[in-house]
Amino acid sequence: MNVRSSSAPDDLTTRARIRDAAVARFAAEGFGAPVRAVAADAGVSPALVIHHFGSKERLRHECDQHVLALIRAAKNENIGRAAEGKSFFEAFATVERHAPLVGYLLRSLQAGGTVARSFVDQMLTDSEQYTAAAVEAGVARPSRDERARARYLTLSALGALLLSVTLDPPADPADLTAYVRRFFTESYLPMIELYTEGFLADRRMLDDYLLYVSDPPRGEES
Repeated sequence: MNVRSSSAPDDLTTRARIRDAAVARFAAEGFGAPVRAVAADAGVSPALVIHHFGSKERLRHECDQHVLALIRAAKNENIGRAAEGKSFFEAFATVERHAPLVGYLLRSLQAGGTVARSFVDQMLTDSEQYTAAAVEAGVARPSRDERARARYLTLSALGALLLSVTLDPPADPADLTAYVRRFFTESYLPMIELYTEGFLADRRMLDDYLLYVSDPPRGEES
């Protein structure tokens, strides 16, 4: 699989190696990938996978937590770089590093169910935290409803990823790096324009909406 390890170089315990192999395998093939495939990728026996994690479900739970932690770290790193005036696009140059995370996100969304809902709910909670950090660092403007904005931005990003891979799937589903680079290349310009310059030429729509929600019109009385 054309997927690099998602761990730091010093995170090389057997358990971490199995976890990283599982993240990569699940990202490339989905959560139906067998334990024996994960074991083969990690260079261990299937029995050792179960010894460390107890079950495939618990392995996936640990993968979920690891991926979420890596996403939080990447977001906070980018916010820190922007606050220090450094280029954001160093992250774009190392997109291969994030390919397993994007693939894992997509597989989680495609799988659906309560586990996927829990995963997305945690992403929403994390998004509130690093969006608040961006506001505090002066990288982002404050919002009238920080929670609602964080939710919208997260769901919009996830929805765009899911629709992109659904409508135009990669020729090789296992080549996550190529897909992620293509998605970023196609999405970054319009995304950055919207985030930095906005879309509407004036704020009349916002003013109308704020007036409406403060005093919405009543329906006709019978």
